[in-house]
Amino acid sequence: MNRTNSPTRVHIGQVIQNAVAFDFKRLSSLGNKHVMSLGSLLQSVDSLFDLLTERGIDYVLVGGIAMLQYVEGRNTEDIDLIMALNELKKVPEIQIEEQNAYFARGYFESLQIDLLLTDNKLFQHVRNEYVTDGHFVEHKIPCATVEGLILLKLYALPSLYSQGNFARVGIYENDVATLIQAYNPDMDKLLIELRNHLSKTDTEEVHDILIDIQKRLERFARNE
Repeated sequence: MNRTNSPTRVHIGQVIQNAVAFDFKRLSSLGNKHVMSLGSLLQSVDSLFDLLTERGIDYVLVGGIAMLQYVEGRNTEDIDLIMALNELKKVPEIQIEEQNAYFARGYFESLQIDLLLTDNKLFQHVRNEYVTDGHFVEHKIPCATVEGLILLKLYALPSLYSQGNFARVGIYENDVATLIQAYNPDMDKLLIELRNHLSKTDTEEVHDILIDIQKRLERFARNE
């Protein structure tokens, strides 16, 4: 699939700037190291993607900013990228503060970057198979497709449930429902792919989540 459906190009810097401006809890929790002027965020976003392009970094934009290529109204304060660890090492300007086998979090200047590392086979699969050109104000950026975003969000949901992270559960389930309603992707195909990356228990949980989402969509359709 290679489509975008956003009527206007998304300005990544302004999206993040607006989200941060109204997140007083985050602003107050940031140490001096990452205290930012809101104006500097616009330049940081532009500089980051310039740098990734100049160094030929193989990456894919995912998360809330990628969602905005397909649906309106998504709010996010950071940038989410799929990237291999060897590619990340080519960008030492991203200062890593947390890292495990499959995830890392760092800062480029004052801009928070969340990284999904391709040592995880699903992340690698999305990077290789579910990518399209995202046309943003700042740059043309390799961006996950609708199907790629659904795979990532469904993959994450069992873990979020087990963590009791119900705020993110609600966001992710709403994202999946919105993408299914707007684009009608082949969910049977995506579920088959997910089985290669989830335990049997988690696969059954994702199946139950999708049944609930489908019921919500049917109620919505009846009320239109």
